[in-house]
Amino acid sequence: MKRFSLLLALLSSLIFSPLLAYAETAGDNTVTIYVTRHGKTMFNTVHRVQGWADTPLTTAGVTVAEQLGKGLKEVEFKKVYASDLGRARQTARIILAAKGQPLDIVESEKLREFCFGIYEGDLDANMWGAIATKLGYESEKALFGDFANGKLPFDKMFGGVALVDTSGEAETFATVKARMQSELKTIAEETAAQGGGNILLVSHGAAILAMVADMSSTPIVAPLSNASVTQITYKNGEFTVGKLGDMSYVEKGAKL
Repeated sequence: MKRFSLLLALLSSLIFSPLLAYAETAGDNTVTIYVTRHGKTMFNTVHRVQGWADTPLTTAGVTVAEQLGKGLKEVEFKKVYASDLGRARQTARIILAAKGQPLDIVESEKLREFCFGIYEGDLDANMWGAIATKLGYESEKALFGDFANGKLPFDKMFGGVALVDTSGEAETFATVKARMQSELKTIAEETAAQGGGNILLVSHGAAILAMVADMSSTPIVAPLSNASVTQITYKNGEFTVGKLGDMSYVEKGAKL
């Protein structure tokens, strides 16, 4: 009887183990979101504030977007999302063309950059100089120095935008974080419900950092480079943020 029980257990293991393994694999609805900042634009080049204001990619911006697309050639995307601002849309199209994967782009205003109010299109130095003064710094240089060494949190620095804006149109840090995280969650949940997969999301530097500010343990001490990738994984209802501003895909594409 004992030998029969052992034999039955062995047969059950042989029959059901592969089925269980298959079920576990088939049920893996992990979502991997490749969040990238758009390519370099005219306003980036001439150091002007660019939030909801929009300028096209420069030659350098087109090149870096193409390099990113080539670097992502082996990644099969299920869907592509982008901010509804032109520079994000243009970047998404270039990436898809360079990697040879034609997909429709789902645009969302929730993925926009901060609105900088009265400072839209103004010189960067004017806005950051006003913020530096408002936050008690002697200069813009001193403000960025504290940001770079971790003494000035990202949320406080960008929270200064709404404090100095006189139009009443500038967005607060909390507003941008909330809309970005809401859209990220919606995208992740919808993709997971469809079996998971890889997603490309093209947005903007400050908005991306606002989104991950309380999702990542990595201190934010520098802006994101154009076309950099921040990989976010969604599994079992939880987000995991990888390296912020990874340029390895661009570097890989530049060699191809």
